[in-house]
Amino acid sequence: MNRASYSDPNSGISNSADDLLKAAKEELSQIKSQSQLIQKQTDDIQRDRDALERAREALSQDRQELIDKLSKISSLTKDEAKRELLEVVDKEMNEEIAKKIRSASQRVRQESDKLAREILVDAMRHGVTEITAEYTISTVKLSDEGAKGRIIGQGGRNIRAFERATGVDVDLDETPGEIRLSSFDSVRREIARISLEKLLRDGRIQPSRIEEIVLKTKEEVEKIMLEEGKKLAETVKVFSLPTELLQILGRFKYRFSYGQSMILHTLEETKIGIALAHELKADVDTVRLGCLLHDIGKVMADEEGSHIELGVKLLKKFDLPEKVIRCVAEHHEDDPFSSVESIIVYISDAISGGRPGARYEDYEEYAARLKKLENLAMSFTGVQEAYAIQAGREIRVIVKPEEVTDAAVTRLAHDIAKKIEAEMTYPGTVTVNAIREVRASGVAK
Repeated sequence: MNRASYSDPNSGISNSADDLLKAAKEELSQIKSQSQLIQKQTDDIQRDRDALERAREALSQDRQELIDKLSKISSLTKDEAKRELLEVVDKEMNEEIAKKIRSASQRVRQESDKLAREILVDAMRHGVTEITAEYTISTVKLSDEGAKGRIIGQGGRNIRAFERATGVDVDLDETPGEIRLSSFDSVRREIARISLEKLLRDGRIQPSRIEEIVLKTKEEVEKIMLEEGKKLAETVKVFSLPTELLQILGRFKYRFSYGQSMILHTLEETKIGIALAHELKADVDTVRLGCLLHDIGKVMADEEGSHIELGVKLLKKFDLPEKVIRCVAEHHEDDPFSSVESIIVYISDAISGGRPGARYEDYEEYAARLKKLENLAMSFTGVQEAYAIQAGREIRVIVKPEEVTDAAVTRLAHDIAKKIEAEMTYPGTVTVNAIREVRASGVAK
């Protein structure tokens, strides 16, 4: 047998088995891959199923909530349902609104100073008036010195009758060629001035004629004041004030505060106040009346008290709105501000009175008045020190405790007040406060 042609029959079987094994492994690998893919798909389906189930539960819950809300709404009125809806919308918008408010607040803080200056400047521009401030004293020029003798009359009867009828003091000796009339009541002083000029022109100066002329002049001045009061009120567009109040307002024509015409000051302040009220969205009518009437107590010369107290009392008598009365009561910060309108009246008053050239005061005369008050108090026995404060509206007196008893302090304050009334002329009132202080000390050793 030839060896070269011999072959092992088992080799074919071996090769065939290897192929089958390899094919089986490949098929097993494919099955595993497919199995993993199927498992992944199964997991995805399960997740989707869980998500659907949660969504179904949430939907069911929302559905139940809607059913509950509808059940509730069905029992509500139209206004109640509208209010419920607005509350929901408000809750959703709160955060956005808060953001906008914070942003707006920041812008306002950045621009507020500039805006405030612009508003004030514009308001002051609106306050410009055509009236010129006057600096006057009540004097009557004489054509000859002999007229003074006629005014005095036999035994002084004419001058006494004139002072009694007019309520003013007549000074004949201060300046040659003129007569000075003195009174803190500007209306009385004006009546006296006009009456005296009429008497000098008429030549018949005697008590009965003096009373007749003064009476007629009072009637004329009252008519003038009423017309001036109407004109002032109409200029600032106030048309509903009582006639008596308009008559009192008309006294501003003859009243000056530190040289500033009250008509000018009131007109100027009211225009400024109205402009500010418009800018600040305040109650314009309240500010208008508050500015117009804020100083009305200054022309109430027949009553005691500060011009604020007298003004408030007068406005209450005419039953004006409480907010207007509060503006008058608070315009010098005597009471705390109760409204933005009160603050506007206060600011307007300060702008008008504080502008350059608005007011004039003789500081030497002012200082002399304070010194006289202090000297008058010091003239009493037992007074140690005296101080005039608050522009002369109050004097504080410190007594010597070893000389003045507690019971005597009250009597001393009363006596000082009476002496001030008798020897001084002054606007408003002067309060006398007497103070007695006792101190004792000991040393422990």
